[in-house]
This record gives sequence, C-alpha cells and structure tokens, in this order.
Amino acid sequence: MRSRLPPSEQNQAGAGVRGQEFATTHWSVVLLAGDSQATQSAEALEQLCRAYWYPLYVYVRCRGNGPEKAQDLTQEFFALLLEKKWLREADPNRGRFRTFLLTSMMHFLANDWRRTQTIKRGGGRESIALDGLEAERRFALEPRDNATPDALYERRWALTLIARAQDRLRDEMIAAGEGQRFAALEPTLGGERASEGYGPLAERLGVSENTVKSWVLRLRRRSRALILEEIAQTLGDGQDAETELGDLLAALRG
Repeated sequence: MRSRLPPSEQNQAGAGVRGQEFATTHWSVVLLAGDSQATQSAEALEQLCRAYWYPLYVYVRCRGNGPEKAQDLTQEFFALLLEKKWLREADPNRGRFRTFLLTSMMHFLANDWRRTQTIKRGGGRESIALDGLEAERRFALEPRDNATPDALYERRWALTLIARAQDRLRDEMIAAGEGQRFAALEPTLGGERASEGYGPLAERLGVSENTVKSWVLRLRRRSRALILEEIAQTLGDGQDAETELGDLLAALRG
C-alpha cells in the first residue's frame, strides 16, 4: 500500500487537518453541520470544507470549468450545503460520505445552468476561503491521463485520506519525541525499502538493521490502522472499512 506523497502534496493535502479536528469524526461533523439548531454548525461546515473542497474542485475543474469558475462553483456548493440544509440528507445509514458529496455536486452542477446569476465570492453567503492560486498549482500536478472526472475525484479523495492519516502518524511521533526517527523512516511507509537500503539507514540512526526493520513494520501497521480510522469515519453503520480501503487503493491504481 503506497502512502507516501510528494512533500508538496503532503503539506497541502494535510493542511488544516491536525489537532482538535481529529477529535470529531467526519460523519458527525456532517450531521452537526446539517443541524440548524447546532451552535457549532458554522464551525463544522468550515471543517468539512477544509477537508474535502479540493477533491470536489478537481471534479469541477475536470468537467470543463476554468479556474475562476471552478472556484466560484466549489465555494457556492459548500455555502449551499448549509443555506439549503442539504446536509440533513446526509444519513450515515445511506452510504459513503464521499458518494453523498459527489452526488450532491453532480446535482448542483446540473442545475447551475438554470441560475441566471452566479453568486460571486463573498456575495452575502457564509464564505469559506478557498485559495484559487494554490488550487491551480496543485491541479497542475494532477496526472494527465484519460481518467474521468469521477475517477479523478476518487483518486484525490483517497490521497486526501492517506495524507490525513500520515499527518496523524507524524504528529504522534513528534509528540512522543520521535520526530527525527519518523522523518528518516517516512519514505519506507509505502511498502518499499528506503532508497539507501536498511543498512545505511541503520548506521545513520545508530541502531541495528533488525531494529530499523522492526520500527518500519510498526510504523506501517500504525499507518494502516490510522488510514482505516479515517475511512471508518466516512462510512455508514455496517459498512466495512477494509472493503472501502480496497476500493480507494483501486482508484489510486486506476
């Protein structure tokens, strides 16, 4: 399982997702954001947008919209989630959260042509700041293949989940005073050996090669567990995180 992302993608995919946000599951954030009586609904929606706006931006962009139009549509979509109370339809028993978001975006785009006026950024609705320049920088790094917008959305969703889990693992290691060890071992998380091999790595860390192998094995196990936790938070009752992981890995291979 390849969980390694380029440094630039790690920083952006995981931006704004550390700390207290992990204390609230994604699905409960959705339900809270859909509750008009919840005093934290605005904060919950902001968390939701920070975590998942980029996979949807990629989808909108790949549907033939230019950068500014794609940013406007993505931002308006999330604003409408709260304004029109669409999140009340987000039932954990009715399917995957990623499917709910993509289906909602499809409906939103299908109805876009009916609107005679486009709501511009900051046009009276609660606004979620999206960095259009940064989005386009990241979009330029997306693979140029024949994948459909739906497939690219699935791929970016998978990478976002993996990056969130990897950020959690990094934070755990730093909190335990093992930040330098994690930095040295992080390239091995994808399942391959470090480019220099375990021997030189062990020498650099001042331990035996068997010790390095043990550390790598534990890190990979913890990484997988955290990825499954992230996945489980986006699923409904009775849905299997292992099955979803298989689907997401297939999306990455596609």
